[in-house]
Amino acid sequence: MEDDLVSEDDILLRSEKEFHDAAKRNDTDRMQELIRRGVDVKAKNNIDRKALHWAAGAGHEQALRLLLQHDATVDDEDCFGMNALLLASWFGHLKILQILVNAGAKINCENKNGLNLLHCAAQRGHIKVMEFIMEDLEDVRVDKLDKSGRTAFHLAAEHGQLEVVEFLIGSGCTHGLKDKEQNTALHLAAKNGYSKVLQKIVETGVDVDEKNIEGLTALHFSAEGGHYECVKLLLESGCDINAQTYKNMSALHYVALHGYENVVRLLLEGGINMDAVNNQHATPLHIAVLSNFPGTVKLLIDDKCDLDIADSRQQTALHIAAEHGRQDIAEMILIAGVNLKLLDKQGKTSLDVAARGNHVNLVDMIIKADRFYKWENDNLNSDSSSWVGKHLSFRQDHRLETQHIRSVIWRLATKYLKPGEWKKLAHYWKFTEAHIRAIEQQWTGTKSYKEHGHRMLLIWLHGVIVAGENPIKGLYEGLVGIARRDLAESIRRKANADTNSPKKCITM
Repeated sequence: MEDDLVSEDDILLRSEKEFHDAAKRNDTDRMQELIRRGVDVKAKNNIDRKALHWAAGAGHEQALRLLLQHDATVDDEDCFGMNALLLASWFGHLKILQILVNAGAKINCENKNGLNLLHCAAQRGHIKVMEFIMEDLEDVRVDKLDKSGRTAFHLAAEHGQLEVVEFLIGSGCTHGLKDKEQNTALHLAAKNGYSKVLQKIVETGVDVDEKNIEGLTALHFSAEGGHYECVKLLLESGCDINAQTYKNMSALHYVALHGYENVVRLLLEGGINMDAVNNQHATPLHIAVLSNFPGTVKLLIDDKCDLDIADSRQQTALHIAAEHGRQDIAEMILIAGVNLKLLDKQGKTSLDVAARGNHVNLVDMIIKADRFYKWENDNLNSDSSSWVGKHLSFRQDHRLETQHIRSVIWRLATKYLKPGEWKKLAHYWKFTEAHIRAIEQQWTGTKSYKEHGHRMLLIWLHGVIVAGENPIKGLYEGLVGIARRDLAESIRRKANADTNSPKKCITM
């Protein structure tokens, strides 16, 4: 067969490719046969790898010795700057390393990222190779920096190599050196969640509140990654729980961004300021709502965070929930109690925002809450046992016990109320103009008034039930109040005729 190129993607002849493959699998018989046939033992592939690179990286001692016997150049680099010695260190092949050193390989070599033998071995956790480098090679600096400003200690910490970290500490490395991004080994261990490594570094007495180029401490990194054990360790080590980055982000901001509830609990138990604002004036609550983490929102609300803080757009957490149609979160905020009159930069309340976004169910929830707050305020000194102890909700009602009255309301809104009469009822029941506008903003055609009326009636029903009042009686009085006695009498007759109705109009 003609010895042509392997493919357009490679620059090796077929015999040279076969020689490389034989080196990869330590097939010295095939390698010798190809050498006798005149193959170029120094042939490079398209990334400048030679057979020597493959043999060294794979730890094949026989193949390596054969190549060295045939004058393979020991210090040649591939396109990444990796030579045979660096590959042996990277893959942890101590014997190969020793053979290459004895063959005259330069021990102070570096790849294109500035990684030397110690860096390679440390990052990959090859402790035997490191011991050989430190004990048997000359002029090895334990704190040598790579091109990103990292030492072997940085790399070992970053990759969770506990044994290497212990070895380097014992070898007298500097514990608090910073890389080009001002990260210490402590930062890197915390970022990747290596708690045992973190513990060892903390024990050296480093400053646990050291900041990097963006002002992040190890706590910020641990929190952002959701690394519970690391956060716990740093808190126990006395770190500043309220430390803020140069963008005023606290650890709780980062946790809220990702929804790590177990870490949220840990920080709250540690006494972190849950209402701290970042450079956008956003609290962790704002971020949790925007990121849609209801569990985190609940934890913050249960710990009595301030629900009315406005961010740089003058939006409260409820504004954000309304903007994005997040009903679960809005429900929690509404039940906890908020100021519904607060305006964003565009002069919009959370109700306006929900209506503009056509989040119909959320609009209705906010109106229910607004009416409930007013009722609660009006009845502060009265007997409110009718709702205390019950599960308060502003969601759509699908309960079996209200099914009958809801069907009455449906028929009333869709069959009997004339255009405009729903608004008269709304005014009679003290719906505000803002409430009516928000309901009316949903337009489904010329018959929209039926849907508007139905929604208004369901909102009214919610308030009546919360107050423990008779809905049929309330409907009767409302219809009489807007001069629709005919409908009022009809509803009373039907309600009283229904023996299954829990709200018969027996008081009328």
